[in-house]
Formats: sequence, structure tokens, C-alpha cells
Amino acid sequence: MSVQPLTRRSLLTGSAFAVAAAVAGFVVARNSSAAQAAANGTYAANGYGPGGPSGNSGTAAIASVAQVTGDGIVAGGVVLTRDSSGGVHGVSATCTHQGCTVGSPQGRTVTCPCHGSQFDAVTGKVLRGPATRPLPPVPVHVQGDQVVRG
Repeated sequence: MSVQPLTRRSLLTGSAFAVAAAVAGFVVARNSSAAQAAANGTYAANGYGPGGPSGNSGTAAIASVAQVTGDGIVAGGVVLTRDSSGGVHGVSATCTHQGCTVGSPQGRTVTCPCHGSQFDAVTGKVLRGPATRPLPPVPVHVQGDQVVRG
């Protein structure tokens, strides 16, 4: 078998084929069900927010109210803090940089152990990068003596 030298024509033909294949792949992927938005109440664990309780939607308890003391805690993929009136607030514990779980609050700050991003534990606001997006809020409320999603 002899190897033919690379010619301008074969390079252009191969490039045209590669571009056509890339466009076709994009069109197919863009129209697939994986590219469609999830239904409301469906949770996905990623850098934009936590997964639902055990991967399901619903109102499963995240922690007991008694556990949310001091600077706050990380439980069930949520950073839980309390305000001066005793209200409980939640933001995602999933760093928006690359999806690592942030550490427990110290003061009003949570730090991602992977790359050092820091966020306000109550608001989720980025205090130090490399993350550029805030931790999204997670709706929580007190039900009896438990903190639940929703």
C-alpha cells in the first residue's frame, strides 16, 4: 500500500467533510431530548444548583432547625443559615465554578475547597473567584422542627 502525498484538493475535501459532519452532529444534538429543559420540580446536580433530596423532588427534611446554629451548616446540598429573627435561609452548596461542594460557613463566608472561590453564606454572592456566578438560592422553610425544601 502506498501513501499518497497530501494535496490541496484532498485537504479541502477532508475539511469540507469534517465541517459538514460537525454541523450535522450539532443539529442532531440540539434537537435531542438531552438538550431540552427539565420540567419544573426536576432537580439536577451541577454547578448551578443542588440536586433534589436523594435525586427526587419533594419536601424531604434537609436538617433539624436545632442543627442550624452559629454560622450555619451544609446539609443535603444546601448551605443553611439563620437570621436574627430565627428565620432559615438556603443557598446551593454546589460551587458554580466546577461543581465542588463548598465547606461549612465561617462567619458569613463559605469557601470552595477545590479552587478557593468564596461566597456570602446568606446571599450566595461571589466574594472571591475563580467563580463568577453566585450560589443560587434554594427555597427552604421550617416545618415543625425540620428545615425542608420549598
